[in-house]
Amino acid sequence: MRILVVCGAGASSTFVAQRLRRAAESQGLAWDTVAGMERAAAEGGHDVVLIGPHLADRLPAIRAAAAAPVAVLPADIFADRDGERTLAIVRSLIAAEGTPSEGRS
Repeated sequence: MRILVVCGAGASSTFVAQRLRRAAESQGLAWDTVAGMERAAAEGGHDVVLIGPHLADRLPAIRAAAAAPVAVLPADIFADRDGERTLAIVRSLIAAEGTPSEGRS
């Protein structure tokens, strides 16, 4: 599973991606989580794209460009210090979209 976390410049998304990776690893999931800017969503190769709350107005454009399910993260996501809440968001998105998740890297 490859997950892209998008923010304006890729800085705050790095923290979210790192925390999500640790939370996934703690549950035995070999997920590759990376941070990037909006244009990375169009480059493809991701199974899920998460976008920072400050980019919510860009959701339609990012969805149109991405070849993967896209979700806006809640405004308080940066307080998710252990990544568990972000992991739950990804799992919900995967379930809703029918995207396979377990055991994929």
